[in-house]
This record gives sequence, C-alpha cells and structure tokens, in this order.
Amino acid sequence: MRVVESWSRVMGLLREHAPADHADLPGPTTEQMLATAEERMGVPLPQELRAWLLQNNLDLPEEDFDDDVACCGFAGFPDEGSFFLGIRAMEKLYANHPMSGGGDWNEAWVPFLSDQDGWTGRFIDVRDGRVGRWFVGETPTAGEYVCHSPTISTLWPRC
Repeated sequence: MRVVESWSRVMGLLREHAPADHADLPGPTTEQMLATAEERMGVPLPQELRAWLLQNNLDLPEEDFDDDVACCGFAGFPDEGSFFLGIRAMEKLYANHPMSGGGDWNEAWVPFLSDQDGWTGRFIDVRDGRVGRWFVGETPTAGEYVCHSPTISTLWPRC
C-alpha cells in the first residue's frame, strides 16, 4: 500500500474513532515548504516521504513550537515515547544530527520519527529508501528496513 492510501486510511480511522484527535492535527505542508527545506538541508526527500508530508505535516502550530526543545510534535503520535516529525522538525533535527552519533551520521539520512529530546529515532536514507535508527551515544543502524519505494509501513513498521 502506498503512503497516500495508508495515510488516508489512518486519517479515516482517526476521524471515525477519535474525532477530537483528528481535528487537532494540522493540515498538509506545501510544495514550497518542502522545496525550501530540501534546499536548506541539501538533500531531496524521497517521493513517499514528500507525499506523506503533503497529506499531513504534523508540525506543531507556530505558537506551540518551542525553539529550546530538540524536536516538537504531537505527543503520543504514533506512541507515548516518540512522534512523527513535520518538515520543520525534520529540518531542525537534521541540522543537529551530530547529536545522533557524531561522525557516524550520514548527510543522506533524514530523521522522520524522534523522541522529544532528539536522542533516539528513525531516519530514511534519501539515496535508496533504507530506514535506520539512531540512539545518542551509539552508532546509528542503517538499513534496518530496505525498500525501493518506502511506504508508511516501512517508515513505521508497527502499522
């Protein structure tokens, strides 16, 4: 299942079973926001990640964004310890990647899931769609999931 179909399914389930949570989610990002972030990071985002962000950005509203926090996102989505990142949070954590393993970090890795402190999370390799994880103080693990066209289920395998 492709990311757009998967995300539409998630949104439908939220709308049906958790309408208040669904109503709290922000709208999609724009092509301009994605292009600007890609330019600043210096890497293109994979098409499936772009498609997912164009469905729902998941960045906190500007008034709730905290510059002193490594990552900002909707608490408890997808679980209590981590959350999917919006494009603004991805870009911020990408800029701070040395926190995530120092010299072991690869410039082609874009984080998409993190805890609030940015100490642990998942990233996608923009060159080939491999998904990996990092934990501060440990060498990042690349290629945990290998896919040529990453979908929401490979970005978050518990879907």
